[in-house]
Amino acid sequence: MIAKTPYYLPIDKEEDVFRHAFSNKIPILLKGPTGSGKSRFIEYMAHSLDKDLITVSCHEETSSTDLIGRFIIKGSETIWMDGPLTKAVKEGSVLYLDEIAEARPDLIVAIHSLTDHRRELYIDKLGQTLKAHEDFMLVASFNPGYQRGFKELKPSTRQRFVALTFGYPESKIETEILKNETAIDEATATKLVNIGNKIRNLTELGLAETVSTRLLVDAAKLIHSGLPRRLSVKVAIVEPLSDEPQVNEALTDLCNLMI
Repeated sequence: MIAKTPYYLPIDKEEDVFRHAFSNKIPILLKGPTGSGKSRFIEYMAHSLDKDLITVSCHEETSSTDLIGRFIIKGSETIWMDGPLTKAVKEGSVLYLDEIAEARPDLIVAIHSLTDHRRELYIDKLGQTLKAHEDFMLVASFNPGYQRGFKELKPSTRQRFVALTFGYPESKIETEILKNETAIDEATATKLVNIGNKIRNLTELGLAETVSTRLLVDAAKLIHSGLPRRLSVKVAIVEPLSDEPQVNEALTDLCNLMI
């Protein structure tokens, strides 16, 4: 069975950049806010290149061991089990490290030799050095707005990647995304996009994150399935943004006027 092509609407020249980076064996860093299409873009490109995609969602406990592998006990034996990084290096897959800045520093150190001319992975526990498969591709992402002042990638790490910046699409494109993702009618899609743009410009509310395209898609799905519009917007857009009652009330009133 042929896998369905993931839906992705190009914003600029990101497809060209990815294909050239892939052919030149240069890792890519995707920068941008939550829900701006970074993960979908990687799914789309991996499918377009007919490559397996291995995704690792990084967090503060993600270590090099989690990626490289570990010894496990199976029955009466101790055997080695490859981690996702080792698997990708061996098989020539696209490895996507989502929110890489959240991971422990030893993970960053472990991938250094894969992000330069060596393209090698050293497995300390086995005393082995693996040459990366010809088609191996390393992609990482992080959210610079969220992590500023908290966790940041060192310049020495950033300069090992070519970088693409993702933002929220312009209104016309975002409306098309909602229509294609959810089969919602254009009038409703336009209203949802207008809500998104309005909230994104409300800097005085001090929101840690703003309305992502992902949240707009969720709201459109709920509306299309029959949930009332205002309720859909409240649970899919307003509630995920804040736990402050006054902020939620203000956002709810604003959205009710616009939907």
